Amino acid sequence: MAQARKIGMYLLLIFVLYTIITSPARAAELVQSGFEGISTAAKAVGTFMTGLVK
Repeated sequence: MAQARKIGMYLLLIFVLYTIITSPARAAELVQSGFEGISTAAKAVGTFMTGLVK
């Protein structure tokens, strides 16, 4: 099982590197979208917690 996980991680790493090398603009868009999603989620949690305190 550990061997399969290690192979899967290597394949994921190779895919990410391939994507960055072949299409850096698209890779940057995907990273930006991911960070925007995380930021939106963090703001929503903050708003929820503020609502609980009030």
